Amino acid sequence: MIKKISIKRIYEISVVITLIIFALFTVAVFHITSILAERLLLLSLLIFSVIVGMVIMYVIHKKIADFSDELDSYLDDMINGREDIDFVLNEETLISKLQIKLKRLYEIMLQQSKKSITEKEAIQCLVSDISHQVKTPIANIKIYNGILQDRQLTEEQRRDFFIAISTQVDKLDFLMQSMVKMSRLETGIFEIKPKQALIYNTLAQALSGIEPKAETKKINIIVECAETMVALFDEKWTTEALFNILDNAVKYTPRGGEVAVSVNQWEFYTKIDILDTGKGIPEKSYGSIFKRFYREPEVHNQEGVGIGLYLSREIITMQNGYIEVKSRLGISTTFSVFIPNC
Repeated sequence: MIKKISIKRIYEISVVITLIIFALFTVAVFHITSILAERLLLLSLLIFSVIVGMVIMYVIHKKIADFSDELDSYLDDMINGREDIDFVLNEETLISKLQIKLKRLYEIMLQQSKKSITEKEAIQCLVSDISHQVKTPIANIKIYNGILQDRQLTEEQRRDFFIAISTQVDKLDFLMQSMVKMSRLETGIFEIKPKQALIYNTLAQALSGIEPKAETKKINIIVECAETMVALFDEKWTTEALFNILDNAVKYTPRGGEVAVSVNQWEFYTKIDILDTGKGIPEKSYGSIFKRFYREPEVHNQEGVGIGLYLSREIITMQNGYIEVKSRLGISTTFSVFIPNC
């Protein structure tokens, strides 16, 4: 019940109680002594005490009211999302101490709000990218399916269209698998857990995935890596990152070319160089090739959806490493992966 009484009401009750006490003391004074001088002195002291008490109560009431109004004003500004709130932090007052906490709380709120907006924009961008990527394969499948319904096609033509549909389905499947990997990585469903591991074993697993394609294209693969070399990384995800870079190297290296892998350990990082004798990358595109779904205009006809290098950079970055790229157009491209030693 007491919690529901307002500050103004408490002040009014205090005044009434003070006046009642004053009246009771006045009656008591007249019963204590009959001497007029003593009565006047006691009454004067009593009146003075009452006045002082009421002034103190008024000042306290005013301070509480001002504190409440100022706090209410700050909270209104915070609710309205103002970013230029003038918090007073350099005074030894109650409101100043409270403002320090309010400022910290408001900064957290703004950060969360900006993070939420950023995540929303990222989701919208992702949905847009996915829609764009699946649109072409689905459209192609519909076209091929419509053509196959024509009974005048020869068996050879039907077989060609079935192969074309199968290719588009494989592209969609690859896209979905890549999206699942990307989603699990970004949302933390599969957490990266670096530990001391042999680079040779991880590199061997990544190379095993690209060897069949390299053999088909007669691409020579050269590897220089000490079997005892150790660094700090997540074996599973780092294998994925290296595979994506190696897969690109084989994909864009012409038949009869070469892919060379060399590993060197420095004081703080282990450097894995992956060099190919492919078409090369323009210097202006060094930053763009790591973007999600980015592909150079001249390679749109080749397989892939532009997620591999994006995933590789995210995986290595999350392990406190980084990737560099250097290229000479028409000659070679080198991706350098830096993994921390400890």
